[in-house]
Amino acid sequence: MSIITTDQVVLDLSATDRHEATRTLAQTLVASGRVTDLEQFLADVRKREEQMATGLPGGIGIPHARSAAVTEPSLVFGRTTGIDWGAEDGPATLIFLIAAPEGGGDDHLKILAALARKLMRREFRESLAQAADPAAVVDLVNKEVVGS
Repeated sequence: MSIITTDQVVLDLSATDRHEATRTLAQTLVASGRVTDLEQFLADVRKREEQMATGLPGGIGIPHARSAAVTEPSLVFGRTTGIDWGAEDGPATLIFLIAAPEGGGDDHLKILAALARKLMRREFRESLAQAADPAAVVDLVNKEVVGS
């Protein structure tokens, strides 16, 4: 099963802050059965965010957590007009929520590392910013991140 599906892509994320954005993205995982307890998962993500902001240069936010509420490694993508995610260069417009099962080994770290490497490439960020529909995002992530 893929770590990202078209149901886990929100192209018009209208949240005003990172907590609201994370909740909206996490709800897609609850809907698909990949997260069993929304509040527990959000608490785990918040705890991780408190350790260190997960905003990256180039308009990227990568909130992530291991959680007992996660049933399988998952990735959710959201595109916004800009939310402060703690990066020095300004607000994030491309958000990736990474959810990993608590006892899931280092799978989410591999996903995170592959994703971070790809997000350093301007072409990859532009492709995500211009993706016409959720299927285009899923194809891009599967080809560029999962396949790498």
